[in-house]
Amino acid sequence: MGFSADWLALREPADRAARDADLLQQAARAAGPAPVILDLGCGTGATMRAMAPHLPGRVRWHLVDNDPALLSRAADAAQDAGTTAQVHRLDLDDLDRLPLADVTLVTAGALLDLVPARWVRDLAARLRVPFYAALSYDGEMRWSPEDPGDAGVGAAFNRHQRGDKGLGPALGPEAVTAGAAAFAAAGFEVRQARSPWHLGPASSALQIALVDGIAAAAEEAGATGAPGWGAMRKAAADRTTCRIGHGDILALPPTVAEETTHATD
Repeated sequence: MGFSADWLALREPADRAARDADLLQQAARAAGPAPVILDLGCGTGATMRAMAPHLPGRVRWHLVDNDPALLSRAADAAQDAGTTAQVHRLDLDDLDRLPLADVTLVTAGALLDLVPARWVRDLAARLRVPFYAALSYDGEMRWSPEDPGDAGVGAAFNRHQRGDKGLGPALGPEAVTAGAAAFAAAGFEVRQARSPWHLGPASSALQIALVDGIAAAAEEAGATGAPGWGAMRKAAADRTTCRIGHGDILALPPTVAEETTHATD
């Protein structure tokens, strides 16, 4: 389970535009007046950058990833922004080692669809602070203009997304539903919002990279026509729009839910 810095940089503007603005602001308020935020699978620090405008001046970040190159970029980004951040190279499956002391909010971006259900249940059982997970893939994939191959490739890709990404069979398109259910079962109040990508011709570079990944995964999952579909979609990226579904959740423990209700009514 790893991604290149180039891919993360390419998708960050689309992620920033897609995040549900209201849920993002609620998450920032839930972190409290002196936030200490733990970001799981931080990559190059996209969540840190997305939340920065909504947080008070006094904020500390714990940035967790297992890729030293990405952690180095995240640390540099924090330093450049004047943000206090400590990086932790950790395997996400080792929840016992997460630096949770004094943390007031745990975050994750584009992560829940890559992890198994038992991981989310274990995390929910362990946390006593709010959890904000944005941009989990939800299985929706729509293209315009449509092509007869879209449905088969999309179904194969979704099957592939349920495969093992390093921690066990991944939630894939069920991530939002399963994540919300796991935290609700652990006693959290869960708020949800949709955060789809809307990509047009101006995002053709992202479309091309996305199609490469979709086609390769779909072919691995048995869609023999995926390479041809991918070639067609890449050639048409400068005149195509697509919607890729994602969802955001904010899970609040009871005391925090009571404190923030007035701000969201």
